[in-house]
Amino acid sequence: MGIVIAVASGKGGTGKTSVTGGVAAALAMAGQRVLCIDMDIGLRNLDISLGLSDRALMDFADVALGRCTLSRAAVHHPDLKELSLLTAPMALPPSLSPYRVRSMLSAARTLYDYVLIDAPAGLGPGFQYAVCGADRALVVATNDASSLRDAQRVVAELDWLPQVHLVMNRIQPKLLRKLRTTIDDAMNTAGLPLIGVIPEDAQVMLCANRGIPLTSQGRKGAAMACRNIAWRLMGRRIPIMRIR
Repeated sequence: MGIVIAVASGKGGTGKTSVTGGVAAALAMAGQRVLCIDMDIGLRNLDISLGLSDRALMDFADVALGRCTLSRAAVHHPDLKELSLLTAPMALPPSLSPYRVRSMLSAARTLYDYVLIDAPAGLGPGFQYAVCGADRALVVATNDASSLRDAQRVVAELDWLPQVHLVMNRIQPKLLRKLRTTIDDAMNTAGLPLIGVIPEDAQVMLCANRGIPLTSQGRKGAAMACRNIAWRLMGRRIPIMRIR
């Protein structure tokens, strides 16, 4: 049975979607069958991060409501054969329910090794749908004080999950030194164990705009950091990247 992982953040601008896409692509490159589900209803952008812009015709609500099968709705990546995407609807269907979402995820577990859900920022109804059927979660935050405070609120909402880890994203060492703070301080503020540190990297935006998966761009920077997180999810013991 596959594992469902919700990727969440307390506020926008943390790079949650790029983290979801980068980790998913890295898992697929490692031979894992991966399904990404964009649950940011109305503001979907995961297709851009994966290089699958505007390819999806059906969305996860169509699958959850029984209008089509998961196999038919999921879009396969042309270059990463193990990676698929299920996009979000432009509006929340009134008939959608947590029960239907959980049933859809149960079916996805039988077809994929990993199901990564890109949750909307904040704690609204979309967030509740994104986490209702998750087995574990990754909370993405930056070193900004407001981001870490909002991450605390997300953690409180996920206290029922057995495994919740922190991803520190868009880290700039010079800024950390100026703020006289460390990654350890961020972990203490968020109240979570760390699963990965990702540096600020211009390649993230460049790859998204070119429709290229981030992890196809070598073994350094954000691409390597996402690959390390993927390996840790698979149970490998990988040291946390040192960002200088």
